[in-house]
Amino acid sequence: MSVALPVAPAIRFHLSLNVSDLARSVGFYRTLFGREPAKLRGDYAKFELDDPPVVLSLEPAPPGSSGALNHLGFRMPGAAALVAMQQRLEGAGIRSRREEGVECCYARQTKFWVHDPDGTLWEIYTLDGDLDHRGAGQDMEAVVAPGHKPEAPAPGHTIPPAAEVPPPAWEHRLGEPVPVSVPLADGSVAEVRLRGSFNLPLAQEEKDRLLREAARVLRPGGRLFVHVLVADRCSSAPPALPGPAAFVRHVPLESEPLRLVEAAGFQGIRLLKLEAKPCFVRDGIEMREMQLEGWKASEPGRGATVLYKGPFRQVIDDTGAVYRRGERVMVDASAAERLRQEAGGEQVLVLAANGQVKP
Repeated sequence: MSVALPVAPAIRFHLSLNVSDLARSVGFYRTLFGREPAKLRGDYAKFELDDPPVVLSLEPAPPGSSGALNHLGFRMPGAAALVAMQQRLEGAGIRSRREEGVECCYARQTKFWVHDPDGTLWEIYTLDGDLDHRGAGQDMEAVVAPGHKPEAPAPGHTIPPAAEVPPPAWEHRLGEPVPVSVPLADGSVAEVRLRGSFNLPLAQEEKDRLLREAARVLRPGGRLFVHVLVADRCSSAPPALPGPAAFVRHVPLESEPLRLVEAAGFQGIRLLKLEAKPCFVRDGIEMREMQLEGWKASEPGRGATVLYKGPFRQVIDDTGAVYRRGERVMVDASAAERLRQEAGGEQVLVLAANGQVKP
């Protein structure tokens, strides 16, 4: 005798509402759905239903700021489904804005945004993991419809005073001309994204110049994100690939993007994505999607103490700093924060200047 087990829905409908009183709204939906919220914080709440498969989030917003609807969307079951939907929409001429590893709504998400003809915002995303902090939210440029000025905070944002609004990002995409210089001031952006830039047949000097420009416009401690298709062996001719990958004219070796980013002086470099299964195989050459990040060095100033827990005897970062197991090391504040967030307390303990554990 076999028992059929319930199958989780492949896709969940997502609805985000602006609410004037979070506690009152949570009470209403708790009664309406007959269940407790899946996530409840002082500035955010989320309900998850199985029947119908819905994810409802509640965002505190000033009364009448932009109506009740914050945004609509779908939560996808995984990266493959997310990429397939984005490719289908882009192929039909619907422009999207993708964001990788966004910290938003007490979770880490990978997503893309689209707007309908009336400017209604749709979010298609995957849930990559929960966080104990809200996160910075989305890039304003990604969520605001072209030609519209935001009248209220974008999803996941509480707009700080003007002096504290983080700088915007600059992005280059495969298929766009590579500029000789980025038309931005030195240290003016928090993030630079190179999406497919190294899948163009660029000369070495052009690659180096693009990364120099990225470092120039990034503020100290700013993030570089690189998305590229890489190969396990060299190819003598451009690959003939289907769909959006048809724009690929060059596939570098797996080691090249890391080497370029390191040579450009970025620190804290790590691979965000490189899977065992290749995306494409052509003439025996395996091609994989690679995502990596690196950070511009911070200016000298406020620091913090970190203690490496193990399991190795010691580790060395990109600056040459040695972290010996059980010994305290002073690092700059931005590096300490990255260690705290990414290691999640499993390998690194971050201590404040007075020796107290950083919350």
